[in-house]
Amino acid sequence: MFGMDIGIDLGTANILVFVKGKGVVIQEPSVVAMDLDTKKICAIGEDARKMIGRTPGNIRAIRPLSEGVIADYEITENILRYFITKAVGRRRMFRPRMVVCVPSGVTSVEKRAVLEAATEAGAKDVYIISEPMAAAIGCGLDISAAVGNMVVDVGGGTTDVAVISLGGEVVSQSLRIGGSHFEEAIIRHVKRLHNIAIGERTAEQIKIEIGTAYPTEEKTMSIRGRDLVSGLPCTIQLGSTEVYQSLEEPIRSILESIKAVLEITPPELAADIVDQGMVLTGGGALLHGLVPLISEETEVPVHIADDPLTCVARGTGEVLKMLDKLGDGVVLSARSTVKA
Repeated sequence: MFGMDIGIDLGTANILVFVKGKGVVIQEPSVVAMDLDTKKICAIGEDARKMIGRTPGNIRAIRPLSEGVIADYEITENILRYFITKAVGRRRMFRPRMVVCVPSGVTSVEKRAVLEAATEAGAKDVYIISEPMAAAIGCGLDISAAVGNMVVDVGGGTTDVAVISLGGEVVSQSLRIGGSHFEEAIIRHVKRLHNIAIGERTAEQIKIEIGTAYPTEEKTMSIRGRDLVSGLPCTIQLGSTEVYQSLEEPIRSILESIKAVLEITPPELAADIVDQGMVLTGGGALLHGLVPLISEETEVPVHIADDPLTCVARGTGEVLKMLDKLGDGVVLSARSTVKA
């Protein structure tokens, strides 16, 4: 395949792969199942996610990406190689160019880890772009105009808040709180109040079905777990008001981060944001009640991007089309491994 270009949204919860000319071709959990005895990878992606909480002692489901950055370098390299091969096939004539997204607050060490992992996984040229910038491009905002655009990307491990104008981030803040922290908060709450242990997948289901940031109506669902007193399986009814109480702390942190960015935004750009509103992207944007809550707290109109889950990945696709035209404000780092 000649001139194959790939965009990757390297998320804590999911990895999305965009292939130029095809769109988003892969959207799978960033989970790896590893045999601890042989140190071999048993499954990657959706197959590995099904194993979470259900593996025997010698197999462990691992998330190699923590809070948007690489926590386990070797496993991340393997997972990238797997998804690149799945996207473009094994028999490719040339190594692909690759655009990879990272949170806006990454350190130079974390950035280098992403560059090296992508290089070792088989990329020819690697470009790194910040997630809010890719999200802004992916949801169709004109980032090159002299107008203030505000993007809030609520991902699995991080929340990135940025004000973008003239192709660069004027003000940005990256918070190491995201959808996975919502699930952890639900697990802690159920354990503390009901003495019941539940798993990650159950917590995710609770978040999706009855989780809310702005309670308007009471919803309930039956959840199953293990009673920590008797040690036996049990079922309880959980209500949305109770889930709201568990989510209040991480949501409050996200709100404070948004307000902190608005407070230091230049007045002219702040006026643009009041006119146009801010855009929510990422899977966390789908949490019920988040839009009215942010709008009420900040007095700024809030919109959810079309298909917020794939927004960042689609942004990498647009970046691939205009790599040669973009300035340094957009592409943070680049590495060429093979001379053209």
